[in-house]
Amino acid sequence: MEVKLLHQIQIPLPLLKLGTQGLEISKLGFGCAGLSGLYNTPLSHEAGCSVIKEAFDSGINFFDTSDLYGHNHDNEIMVGKGDQYGHYGVRGTPEYVRQCCEASLKRLDIDYIDLYYPHRIDITVPIEDTIGELKKLVEDGKIKYIGLSEASVDTIRRAHAVHPITALQIEYSLWVRDIEEEIIPVCREHGIGIVAYSPLGRGFFAGKAALESLPTESVLNKFPRFNGENLEKNKILYNKLAKQAEKHACATPQLALAWLLHQDDDIIPIPGTTKVRNLDTNIGSLAVKLSEDDLKEICDAVPIDEVVGHRLIALPQYAWKFANTPPK
Repeated sequence: MEVKLLHQIQIPLPLLKLGTQGLEISKLGFGCAGLSGLYNTPLSHEAGCSVIKEAFDSGINFFDTSDLYGHNHDNEIMVGKGDQYGHYGVRGTPEYVRQCCEASLKRLDIDYIDLYYPHRIDITVPIEDTIGELKKLVEDGKIKYIGLSEASVDTIRRAHAVHPITALQIEYSLWVRDIEEEIIPVCREHGIGIVAYSPLGRGFFAGKAALESLPTESVLNKFPRFNGENLEKNKILYNKLAKQAEKHACATPQLALAWLLHQDDDIIPIPGTTKVRNLDTNIGSLAVKLSEDDLKEICDAVPIDEVVGHRLIALPQYAWKFANTPPK
């Protein structure tokens, strides 16, 4: 069956409140990490800025980057040239947090950062100390809103007690749904929005490894879900989702994103891409309308207990789940 992609339709991107402190962003964000490599060959700054401009012209105003992406902070420098800004990640002592923020501001050539949060939780530093320093950066006008990334329920509560947390960045997709039991409820309890990274399963539901071979330099070659027998079993789930996409007359990645977009308006997916045609496809997911029965059928097509392999790279430094600070 030939599927007509929904990017031919002009899709207006609505603006939504992320969290309850006033931050307003587009319903779909853009993850910038891949522009500087990681899953593929890095783009030149000219090519990367071209993709960023296309995203911005399409109505996306939330761009997710970090000082850890790319060689020698390449991603921040590229995004700075594109004159966009979104989240920036740090970790470490309060002094290190401030140094990273000020360095990011210089690389991005901006006066303040809208949403700034620890890229991951440093378990050697009490979360109260980290958020306390971020609170000072808010008071200094260097950042506007504070977020967290991959934090546990306890860390979220403790951080929010120091300063209101606007958003939690965390992996969420059809094949990563373990945040639904505790993380999402506690965020909603405190009015915290969710920035869903890797909403297409690190590109899997867009066909990466399922339909096309991975580039040799791709870090995905180290992820258990993208290797050997695990990959072959996961391809079965991809094919089931593809059949559901045919039923809805959309592309497979559009259905995967549409499922996430229908979870609620407090969840903002940030798919990334190096190609404008994929950007158009992602935006087209907003035109896919799903009923409660449709959402159930999609979940049934990708049963979470049939996903094979750990979601994280098979190296000790990446062996965290939801990071928490040590007990007092």
